[in-house]
Amino acid sequence: MKKTRGILLIVWILLGVFVCAGSASAANETGRDGRFVAYDDGTVLDTGANLMWADKDNGNDINWAAAKSYCENYSGGGYTDWRMPTKNELAGLYDGSRRDGRGLHMATSLITLSGCCPWTSDTCISMMPQYDMAGYYAFTFSFSSGQSVCSHQGLDRDVRVLPVRSSR
Repeated sequence: MKKTRGILLIVWILLGVFVCAGSASAANETGRDGRFVAYDDGTVLDTGANLMWADKDNGNDINWAAAKSYCENYSGGGYTDWRMPTKNELAGLYDGSRRDGRGLHMATSLITLSGCCPWTSDTCISMMPQYDMAGYYAFTFSFSSGQSVCSHQGLDRDVRVLPVRSSR
């Protein structure tokens, strides 16, 4: 009887592993663009940086705190470990030699931005210290110029957020 329960337990565990593994790899490839691979679950894999991106930004003007919350609650592709990107990660999506329909310099056509300048997780100090309140500034990354810009976290005009996660 003990041996039978042990075998059933092993079968049950293995079945659970196969079911979980199957759901994580259920996405089908829909396109490729250089090092980027798009999937039908709304994700884009950057094989060079080992990052997975949402295939589009949040679509609306958003301030930094709401952007952070958006990423933390994002569940694209069935994943729950999304976060705000760093300015260096966003810079990895910039290509000055390419321009999309909005005039933005995106390294891939598989990711769509509805505004020029997504928020980053990196905070900064204002260039006008008389107005600076510690912790109230963060970088946006401009896909028009390729520059990181220190902006007040309350800014919510033409700024978006593009969730990212590690693909490892």
